[in-house]
Amino acid sequence: MASIRQIQEKLLARGYNPGPIDGVWGRLTLAAVRAFQGNAGLVADGVVGPRTLEALFAGSPQLATSEPQPVWYREAVRLLDVREKPGAADNPEILEWAKGRKIAYPHDSIAWCGLFVAHCIGATLPDEPLPTNPLGARSWVAFGDGCPAALGAVLVFWREQKTGWKGHVGFYAGEDESAYHVLGGNQGDKVCITRIPKGRLLANGVRKPKSVKLLAGGTVRRPAAGSYSLREA
Repeated sequence: MASIRQIQEKLLARGYNPGPIDGVWGRLTLAAVRAFQGNAGLVADGVVGPRTLEALFAGSPQLATSEPQPVWYREAVRLLDVREKPGAADNPEILEWAKGRKIAYPHDSIAWCGLFVAHCIGATLPDEPLPTNPLGARSWVAFGDGCPAALGAVLVFWREQKTGWKGHVGFYAGEDESAYHVLGGNQGDKVCITRIPKGRLLANGVRKPKSVKLLAGGTVRRPAAGSYSLREA
């Protein structure tokens, strides 16, 4: 699969300015993709799906035919192993996510799974409306549109009590018979992939951005390796 940096490099080579070649999906990269799509006769939605990859990487089939990852999911993958600081200290990177989305968030000791999802989507799809309270995990049930589970879908879970207010939110990375494999933040105080029992998924808890017509790939099967998630706050 083409990385964000490779996409930026190819855009620049084709005469579109993606901004710094830094592997970060920002507004300039999004605008460059939309401009390329428009000139290539594609839907100018800024989503680098199979048709956009094929057009952009003409002559590089090994990049064009791989399973596409949504841009927000690529940003999530890039942030794997980002951790909160212990005690009273804060990880400035996590606080910067909040500043970028104009979310009041003073310390990384406050649950940040919703902030992580808000950053990944907001930084890569800046026109996509986020929930009114993105820090509240369960508020993501109202995000975008419902959809089948596929790579990058937003998954919303209950935590501790199904009828309570606590929850957890992350991205679909796959599933086994009994659990979803979730790429999320604040999972053991870091960004990682963990297994969450399917019975914890809330009703209407599989979501996608409204600006994306569909998520490609469908169900992703993963081996049932490792224990269930033990801590998400």
